[in-house]
Amino acid sequence: MGVKSEPRAAGASPAAAPAVTLRAARVGSGGDQRPLVVVALGGNALLKRGEPLDAASQQRAARGAAKVIASIAPRCRLIVTHGNGPQVGLLALWTEAYSRADASDPYPLDILGAESSGQIGYVIELELDNAIEGRATVAIITRTLVSADDPAFSNPTKFIGPIYEEADAKRLASERGWVVKADGSHWRRVVPSPEPRAIVQLDAIRGLVEAGFTVVCTGGGGVPVVRDPDGHEQGIEAVIDKDLASSVLATDLGADVLILATDVDGAYVGWGTPEKRRVLRATPAGLRALPFPPGSMGPKVEAVCRFVERTGGRAAIGQLEAIVGLLEGTAGTQVVATGPDLETDEA
Repeated sequence: MGVKSEPRAAGASPAAAPAVTLRAARVGSGGDQRPLVVVALGGNALLKRGEPLDAASQQRAARGAAKVIASIAPRCRLIVTHGNGPQVGLLALWTEAYSRADASDPYPLDILGAESSGQIGYVIELELDNAIEGRATVAIITRTLVSADDPAFSNPTKFIGPIYEEADAKRLASERGWVVKADGSHWRRVVPSPEPRAIVQLDAIRGLVEAGFTVVCTGGGGVPVVRDPDGHEQGIEAVIDKDLASSVLATDLGADVLILATDVDGAYVGWGTPEKRRVLRATPAGLRALPFPPGSMGPKVEAVCRFVERTGGRAAIGQLEAIVGLLEGTAGTQVVATGPDLETDEA
């Protein structure tokens, strides 16, 4: 779809609460017709590999991301989702160390997911408000419904926490009962990653967008919950894939564009070989015919394919710094409903 630039509504800075409230009310009542865009920030877009997992690094990365996202904010209604793999893994290490010290049970992954979502959501919310003039941002700790009998619970695949050398990872796995797997040239802990079925706070997110707010939500794929026959929910030990949950969110909201922002410039054929080629444009059928690693690009490809198949909208995978081109359809890997199944750059 085409995206037209529209003038930004006049108003005071985000610090002026009355002006922000008035602007939100006008957008909601006037029926903002700008395209709805969901931008999913990957963990590697917010924290580079090898950087320390400290507050200063996280805030610096969020500030840089917010400045980039601000470049498209006047042109669209905006929802930002984000990963939490490094942070939730670090919190798991902290709570386990504390529990060993005082003989208490460690916090479960659903609570740690909520904690990391609040932490990261606050930082992104703050930096977006600082970067986008005349807009108000709100972060929501989001619950995502999963199935208790999902096969993922017997086959952990989701990477969390810091990277290790192979010997250290296997020693920790033996000591702590972890499952560890290779992540590129390093090793990391893996945990169950069930399929996201629904976003529990979907109506709240929709209402905030319609009222003119930028929304930060579905952090870390959302806090995983299961629902009993009476409709009561409870958390469950898992970490949901952020891209697949963002696809569910974008689909159920009827978004126009889904952007998966990461630290690579697109999906590649023959990645890691001299013959590698970037996929410039493809249909879901064209992408599904290619092999992609299940622990990295695979979920992203599946997420964009599902969104395009279910909505007829457009999706993109690429570097955060190229967000204008990703939105306009000129950068990254663009996934569309119709057209040639596969277009790549030159070998």
